[in-house]
Amino acid sequence: MKSAYLYVRVSTDEQKRKGYSLPEQEERLLKHCELNNIEVKDVYRKDYSAKNFKRPEWNSLLNSLKINKNNPPENVLFVKWDRFSRNIEYAYQMLGILRGLNVLAMAIDQPIDFSIPESIVTLAVYLSIPEAENGRRALNTSDGMRRAKKEGRHIGKAPIGYANVATADGKKYIVPKKPEGDLVIWCFKQLAKGTFASEQVRKMACKKGLQCESTNFWKLIRNPVYCGIIVIPPYQNEEIQFVKALHEPLISETLFYEVQDVLNGNRRQRGANNSVKHLFPLRGFLECPLCHRKLTGSVSKGKYYRYPYYHCVGSTCKARFKAELLNRAYEEELKKFRLVPQVTELFNLVLAHESVQNRAESVQERRLILRQIEEQELLMSQARKSLLKGRLELDDFGKLKSEYSVISTVLNTELSKIDLKLSDLNNSKKESAIPHSNLFQWYKNQEIEDKRNIINLITPVGVNSQNSIFAPLNLNDALSKIVIACRQTYQPFFYVNSP
Repeated sequence: MKSAYLYVRVSTDEQKRKGYSLPEQEERLLKHCELNNIEVKDVYRKDYSAKNFKRPEWNSLLNSLKINKNNPPENVLFVKWDRFSRNIEYAYQMLGILRGLNVLAMAIDQPIDFSIPESIVTLAVYLSIPEAENGRRALNTSDGMRRAKKEGRHIGKAPIGYANVATADGKKYIVPKKPEGDLVIWCFKQLAKGTFASEQVRKMACKKGLQCESTNFWKLIRNPVYCGIIVIPPYQNEEIQFVKALHEPLISETLFYEVQDVLNGNRRQRGANNSVKHLFPLRGFLECPLCHRKLTGSVSKGKYYRYPYYHCVGSTCKARFKAELLNRAYEEELKKFRLVPQVTELFNLVLAHESVQNRAESVQERRLILRQIEEQELLMSQARKSLLKGRLELDDFGKLKSEYSVISTVLNTELSKIDLKLSDLNNSKKESAIPHSNLFQWYKNQEIEDKRNIINLITPVGVNSQNSIFAPLNLNDALSKIVIACRQTYQPFFYVNSP
């Protein structure tokens, strides 16, 4: 052997193993060539897996060998056969290609004399051992990942809205991450309404700051990890399993499955009909003053605008009332109701107690987080001292620093949330008391479902055929014991069209 090309390779999981770094391999090969008077034509270095030969540097080496195929025999040197390949099938195929190019491949630590027929047995052993090691490592990794999933831990890269962290003993888990986590929650809530398609929701979320492509967003809204469920796929004799996750879920299981129903088409999309419902919150509650049937609602098309009306469902009855006036009349009727003074006092006491309890819990939680931050700072300080004294390797210090950075970020985020919560509690302390103000002052701004829940408790009986004043509202039995009507405060009178 007068000349040779040198090939050194290391995969990601081998970089930290002693004797496998690229400089160490290259140094050993150069020393071997120097001792044996072998001319080094070139050195090819690559950080790549050996599961196949789709490696950029190997392809460059192969192209160089093809150009010189008419020249005298060439040689390729590497440290061991596992540097050449970890797949016996691909290894034999590549050896055949090299033989056709008049090239000899050789490992300096595992030399083989190919002139001896029995050498093919030795070669088979050298090539099969790395593949067996890969298989065993893959099996151990798979079993470890499966065990972690059965424990309820999410493994691998954290999904959008979460961050990867690790415990002191090295066990990895995920925690919610701001602000992505809030955007993910917003996406699920929007999808559950059924108003917008998934792509529309994704684009709106992206404008708010979410970074997610269409394919990944589809995976996101289908991922049960967000509701605290880990899916374990079937394996051998085990069926598919669903495990309660250890991490904090961003959404409830109910919300997750509501979204799945919308995506699967099991729930009709509301779309424009939802906006129509907001125009007629009283539909199904009011009685026609003429035929006593229930009033429904619909929109009539005018020359320039559309006008909403409540009207009778009877085919012969032509009664109809402007929806805007009836809705406003009901809102004004609600303004007449007040809590009885004793209940107001009781509610104020409950709110004050709740505020004190929430503040005490938040203060205790804040102290705990501050203690954890101090422990992390102390740990890093000790690590720096150990590094300076030579008791800690630089790589280990780097790992500790990375873990500290992630954990510190999470703890400071939680601390900010608690500080904001305490600030809100302080600001709302004076506003928390319920005076004689109207109990239902927020009715107008509620969602249609919440409005109808209130209407179900305080139900309008009917509409006066002369005007839109309701007959006395029917109060729920329980509500009637704590609410009084102050009718002297307001006397609405809206004329509406009626036959």
